[in-house]
Amino acid sequence: PRSTLFPYTTLFRSLSYRSPATTGYPTPATTGYRSPATTDTVPVRPTISPDDEGRRLGVGVDARKLWAGGAASALVAALVALTGVLACRWLFGLSVLAPHQEGAYGDVHTTALILIAAGAALAATGLMHLLMASTLRPRLFFGWIVSLVTTLAVIVPFSTTAGLDAKFATALVNLAIGVTVGALVGGVAARVAR
Repeated sequence: PRSTLFPYTTLFRSLSYRSPATTGYPTPATTGYRSPATTDTVPVRPTISPDDEGRRLGVGVDARKLWAGGAASALVAALVALTGVLACRWLFGLSVLAPHQEGAYGDVHTTALILIAAGAALAATGLMHLLMASTLRPRLFFGWIVSLVTTLAVIVPFSTTAGLDAKFATALVNLAIGVTVGALVGGVAARVAR
């Protein structure tokens, strides 16, 4: 009868629940589950490796390769600035950054633009390094920042008293520098992320 079998079936179920080696079912001590037969619960603490400890904030980055790529990007950005000025002044005869009588290179303003382009690439590398060390989506934030700064660099020439053609030429050179810096530094960061 059921009245005589019920205590034994209950006992067998209790023993099988408490012996995971034979049944494969977890016990309260391994899962943190509180069963009616126990009065206290053992919490389960996740295992964290040493690598996970260092990556709770930001993403991994090879700083040496990142800055090596940043230095190369600075050189390319400086050459883009020089090429843009020479193309505008020499090929198209536009008075970019200096009067036309200053020749194909121009004056100290051309040198300043070249140094600014190289410095912008190094600053972008430092920004990317900071974002990779402190955020989980560094390239997303970097892309927004570079896009906004490039937009400002394109707008600034139109606030000067230069001719309209020179304004457009200077804005185009600034745009080329911004796109170059953003693409190169962003590409380097994608390669050196761990």
